[in-house]
Amino acid sequence: MSISFSRRIMLSAIAATALAGTATTAFSQDKITLRMSTPATETDFRSQGLATVFADGVSEFATYEPHYNDTLFKQGTELVAIARGNLDMSITSAQELAKLIPEWSIFTAGYLMRDPEHQRMVFEGDIGQEMYQLVEEKLGVKLLSVMYFGTRQLNLRGDMTINTPEDLAGVNLRMPGTDAWQFLGKALGANPTPMAFTEVYTGLQTGAIDGQDNPMPTDKDKKFYEVTDQIVLTGHLVDMNFLAFSKSVWDDMSEDQQATVMQAAQDASAAITASIVDNEAQLVAFFEGEGLKVYTPDVASFRARAQKMYLESDFSKDWPDGLLERINAVK
Repeated sequence: MSISFSRRIMLSAIAATALAGTATTAFSQDKITLRMSTPATETDFRSQGLATVFADGVSEFATYEPHYNDTLFKQGTELVAIARGNLDMSITSAQELAKLIPEWSIFTAGYLMRDPEHQRMVFEGDIGQEMYQLVEEKLGVKLLSVMYFGTRQLNLRGDMTINTPEDLAGVNLRMPGTDAWQFLGKALGANPTPMAFTEVYTGLQTGAIDGQDNPMPTDKDKKFYEVTDQIVLTGHLVDMNFLAFSKSVWDDMSEDQQATVMQAAQDASAAITASIVDNEAQLVAFFEGEGLKVYTPDVASFRARAQKMYLESDFSKDWPDGLLERINAVK
């Protein structure tokens, strides 16, 4: 990983948003309510970062109202709800965006991003501006910032050893139901099985699925370690989330308010990224302490299979010309 983060970034971000709030010009006495829908729990790092850094940053003129655990809108329906004016904010993914905008499928490919810093540089530069503009034009949704969501690993039941993609043959691996996620499961060598995120714990517990794919902080937060036996460090996706915002709500705000919301979003995303990176560094020891086997397979074999499958698939046909090379060139 090319950079390191620390908890100090979280504290610095909170302080920065507080200072920004004091310098903001006076807004309307009537605060607007920003309703957030997310499938995440209240204790999720993303939830915590937004409820503190973002909420504090916009508190002078807006009330941040989060709804957790899919209680307001089901996962995968939030972008449409925002576009229709029924929701103000959500945390979305490249996979969900790719379902609506095929060009975004490039960001669902395995082994594309190198690490969190590479991810940040891609989306804070020209590539990010171009792809964010595409979302505004096609969906009426404004993406405010990118946040690292952890590097995805395999979390499995059973005592078999996974070293190459061939070892995953016949393994029912839970993946979200979109085409992009299902393809990634196949590229890893598994039998991808669609299942709602809220049903994964029970699915693992009952054996309806053999495993699931998530970053380690999510494995801990959702207590998947209670019903699994191993974590295979495939590192197949440096995952990312985006803070999605209603373009109509954005357009109704003053320039000062827009600047404050943007700064709060970027500060929150930086704080969330720092927390997740810091947490990931500690989790191998935690899972081993819980009795799970944690090990690294032949990652090169997984990478070779995945890249070959993506380049030969219909997904790559939707990728903007030259974008893969531009992403690889970002340093």
